[in-house]
This record gives sequence, C-alpha cells and structure tokens, in this order.
Amino acid sequence: MPDDSSFELFSSVRYDDALRDLPQKSAFAYGGWNTRQSSPFYMLDFHRDRLLRAAEHWEWEDAAATITGDDGLQRLERVLQSSVDGHTLNNGDGPLRCRVALNMNGRLHCSVFAAQETALVGLVPPQLPPPGFMASSCDGKGETQLLFPLLRSLRSELGPQPYEVSIDLDGIAASAYTHYKTTRRQMYDDARQRAGITGPEQKEVLLINAESGMIMDGSISTVYFWRHGRWVTPPVPSIYDRDAGSGGLDGTTRRWALEHRLAVQEEVKAASVLDGEECWLSNGVRGFLYGKIKIL
Repeated sequence: MPDDSSFELFSSVRYDDALRDLPQKSAFAYGGWNTRQSSPFYMLDFHRDRLLRAAEHWEWEDAAATITGDDGLQRLERVLQSSVDGHTLNNGDGPLRCRVALNMNGRLHCSVFAAQETALVGLVPPQLPPPGFMASSCDGKGETQLLFPLLRSLRSELGPQPYEVSIDLDGIAASAYTHYKTTRRQMYDDARQRAGITGPEQKEVLLINAESGMIMDGSISTVYFWRHGRWVTPPVPSIYDRDAGSGGLDGTTRRWALEHRLAVQEEVKAASVLDGEECWLSNGVRGFLYGKIKIL
C-alpha cells in the first residue's frame, strides 16, 4: 500500500450538456451509459467501475464503500454535479473536465476545468474508420455506407487536424501505477516533457514497456493501431496482473471501444510503428481522436 498520505485515485470525466440528448437520438442507440439515461457525464459508470477496482486493489475498504452500487454511483454524480454548478455559476456554460479524486478514507472531491467542444460522434463513434478514410473525400462502401452520415461527420470534425503522436524511447516500468489512474504520475509527466508537450495542444506521446518493448499506452490516452485489417489496442486486464498485458491504463473509453467492437486487444511492438502511420486515440474527456505517428 502506498505510504504517501497525499496519494489518491482519480478519474477525469467529461461534463457536456449535449450528452443529455443522446437517449432521444436514435442514431446513437449503441452509446451505452449515456443512451440509457439522460446524463451530462461521459461514461460515468465506467469511471466509477475503474475507481472501485483501484480501491479494491489497494484494499481501501472505506473508499470502495463510498462508490459501490447504485448509491455509490449516485454519490459520485452528486459530487461532480455540485462542483460543476459552482464552476458554471462564475464561468458560464460549456464542456468541462472534472477531475474527481478519491482518498483511502472514502472522501471524494472534484476540481473543474474548461474542456474543448467535441461533436457527439467524436464521443460515441459507430466505428473507427480504416486508414485513408479520414483524409479522403470518398463515399463509404458496403457496411460503412450504412454508417456514412455519422462517419462523414466524424471526418469533418477530426480529419483536417490530426493529433501528432510521437513515441518516447525511454521505456518505463509497468506497475499498478500505470494500470490504475492515480496521483502518482511522474512517469507520464516526464514523457510529455521529453516530447516537448507543454499544454493542451494536439500532441500525444506513447510509452514503451521497458521490459517487453511493447507499446503500453499514451500519456493521457488509449492508442489504437491498424493491424491485419482491424484496429487493435495494447492488451490490459481489467484487474491488475503484473504478468499480463502491456502494462497500460485500464481506460474508460478503451473499455467502451472493446465492448462495442471498435477494436480488439493485441500486442504492438514499438519497432513496428511507422512514421506517418494513422492511429486513433481516446480518453474520458476528449473522446475519440484521429492521429498520425511522427517519429522524432
């Protein structure tokens, strides 16, 4: 168990009023949590589940009790909503990044920051288009044709400005701190500093597992590569196991993408990643993002 009294679990949740309308939009019937009830919090059930798994991993009984079951999910939502209300009172409306933290005693607290506007199709895409689609102007064919209006919207939203995605060649050690989202994030901060990422610009850096040479994760996102005619993401077990998976984060949008068959799990050697290769990224605030690899 971490001996640092300031150590906490946390998750970054998108608040977006546009999500309230998802249950009434038949085109997004596949959306999951946000289509089963009207909520402005993006995939909140998955954020709660990840916090709970982390609390159970470190045997934080009070913390786990705080967020367990329907009562725990509602408690989490109330804490988030209270923080959002306080922020919007002084700053107005708009999408927000809600950083909710949980300590070993079961205390929840939340900080709120402005977030970028994102189209709904970027939050719950029907699929991740294959390489070539985002930079083209062609119509869809076959199965893609049925989804083309949504995919065209996705291309219009994200295609013109792909994220620049580099690879940090200084491998890092996989651990419970790379599997669960915690306040112990120096390894991610160091990787971003080496990549020259200083703010919210459209850049991301990928991390390499020092032991296996496999891609682990992005510094703030899950990454997806096109391999063998499908999108794949480095494997991560839902429960931490030091001998299983890539060592990356148990991501919320990653879980959603796997459950909705947008991608499958597969190891990706860092040496196999090519300059200019198209990829996708996702996280619990920005949704799904189109990117291109840049080998520095």
